[in-house]
Amino acid sequence: MKHHNTIRSLNTLVSLRNTEVEKLQAEMAEKNSVRERYQKSLERLTSLYTNSGASGSLPLALSVNCGNYKEAVMQMVDTHRLDLSMHEADMAVSQRALNAAYVKREVLGQVLEKTQQTVRRAQDQQERKKNDELATQLWLRGQKTL
Repeated sequence: MKHHNTIRSLNTLVSLRNTEVEKLQAEMAEKNSVRERYQKSLERLTSLYTNSGASGSLPLALSVNCGNYKEAVMQMVDTHRLDLSMHEADMAVSQRALNAAYVKREVLGQVLEKTQQTVRRAQDQQERKKNDELATQLWLRGQKTL
């Protein structure tokens, strides 16, 4: 009976670890989509200031305005790059947590499997012992009748 409680507890722990891994995987998927949005935003912003044309050929007021525009967009790109790098660092931390949770789940799964095998072996051994005792009793009864 003790083994059944242990197996049930281990099953519960494996299930909890599995839930944790699934939660962390969903979190990583969300973070990947955020990273992709950052990258697309960076591409669009970069194309905005590179495709705005040369500002030197414009009249002075327009040239200054165009230069200010490019500078503002470049600052936004720099800010987005910084945000992206911070987000990727956060993703690395989350990935390590996911890996650790996965390893814990696998270790508990292996412990559960070994425990189940041990219980099965003990049950098989008991069954063989019982069958041997029955066979011995039958043999002894057969000897008495002769």
